[in-house]
Amino acid sequence: MGLRFEQSFVVHAPRQKVWEYLTDPYRVVTALPGAAVTEKVDDATYNGTITVKVGPVSARYRGTARFEKLDPAAGVAEVAATGQDASGRGGADMKMSSRVTERTPGETEVNVVSEVNVTGVLAQFGRGMIQDVSDQMFERFTTSVRQALETAEAEAPAAAGASAPASAVAAPPAVPAPEAAPPIEVLSFGGKIAGRALGRAAREPFVWIVVVVVLALVWFLMR
Repeated sequence: MGLRFEQSFVVHAPRQKVWEYLTDPYRVVTALPGAAVTEKVDDATYNGTITVKVGPVSARYRGTARFEKLDPAAGVAEVAATGQDASGRGGADMKMSSRVTERTPGETEVNVVSEVNVTGVLAQFGRGMIQDVSDQMFERFTTSVRQALETAEAEAPAAAGASAPASAVAAPPAVPAPEAAPPIEVLSFGGKIAGRALGRAAREPFVWIVVVVVLALVWFLMR
């Protein structure tokens, strides 16, 4: 199943800071629930995993992402990724192009175009459901990116204004131990996905045929 997504968001942070964040896989995965970088193959290629759970169906993908183009001057990055379900039940291929543009000093717009081909167990949920999941995942991702970059920008002036005695030596900040990221849990996105999915299903005559058959079977067993 081939899908195309076009999305954009604005971050209140300098363009260079946004570019550095989005082209660093180790920082990007912190904004993606269930994702992890497992190996750096070379400066442009990384291996990783991502776990997705849709209702009772859980899929863990192992794959490779490669930066095919990095143009800092134009703010354009192109990534190709491929992955396979660890249980062999399907896979996904993706080509993504992103562009960062300075709107005003300290305000950056990010535009993303993705072309994704999904096969196997996740494809059975249909285009509409996958679109809903993608939208919710993107919303979570952009929220995490904004929190990381905008909080850093807000804290920078305070840190610069604070003065310490010349003889004092600041201790390096403690680095928390890495934790296993939970899977992307579709049901945790709330009722919006379920409501839209049921609304689409109710318009399909096949759904009502199934309902009638189930009711008839229940009536027969009760007898």
